[in-house]
Amino acid sequence: MLLATVVLWALNFTVTKYVLQHGFQPLAYSTVRYGIATIIFTWFTFGVERSFQVRRQHIWLLVVAAALGIWLNQLSYVYALEYSNASTIALILGATPIFTALIAFAIGLERLHTRFWIAAAVSFAGVGLIALGKSGGVSGSLKGDALGVATAATWAAYTVAIAPLMRSYSPYRISALVLAIGWVAVAVTGISQTAHQSFDLSTLVWVCLAYAVLGPLVLTNVLWFKAVSRVGPSRATLVANLQPFIAAVFALVLLSESITPLQVAGGLLIGGGILLARRRRVAPA
Repeated sequence: MLLATVVLWALNFTVTKYVLQHGFQPLAYSTVRYGIATIIFTWFTFGVERSFQVRRQHIWLLVVAAALGIWLNQLSYVYALEYSNASTIALILGATPIFTALIAFAIGLERLHTRFWIAAAVSFAGVGLIALGKSGGVSGSLKGDALGVATAATWAAYTVAIAPLMRSYSPYRISALVLAIGWVAVAVTGISQTAHQSFDLSTLVWVCLAYAVLGPLVLTNVLWFKAVSRVGPSRATLVANLQPFIAAVFALVLLSESITPLQVAGGLLIGGGILLARRRRVAPA
């Protein structure tokens, strides 16, 4: 289940890049995709739990999580892929665990040791190499790469924001509510693009949209949390670290993108930094 989840997530970089290159405007794509996913996943969750009730004091956390995890993250993600290569953005997103730990440290949830700060420096050096190693240099993709970093940072912030909610509700209920609230924000932001979007698109684009809804948004929500409950979060997260490298391979093979030795070195640095950070557990505050 873990490997299936990682492969589904990884292929989504290539799928999103393809649909953006073949007719979909970024925000119109996100609006349609998240709208369909919200309908499917809320229906599934209600069938399992028969309720979406949350306590009043947790509503603001849901709104914050939706803003970070769906709205800001999705805006960063689609425009990062609009301006940069799928392989480049996938490798940059490998630094997400480092951002997660830094945000948890900043708000007092964790204490970090010297080893982690060295690991963070190594990972961010890897991000720099990925940006510098792209054909045309950093100036050729600065906007897309910066948005890739923003994608990693906002997803990390979302991960920290939902942690208190996970102690009170099932992951399915949280995911369904966050999807619904986040979709409203995405739809409002993208209303102009959606209104002017032509839906006279090729069959393959529609197949890609169906995959992007059912695979990375709906099915992986079920597979990931079931797998985590069986093998534990540490092993699950370790397997999830394979995602950027698998995503880069998909982009190279299916989109005929190119990757330079400097970018490969950057990806290895990010992976090495994450492994270094995990060798010593952080002490809870």
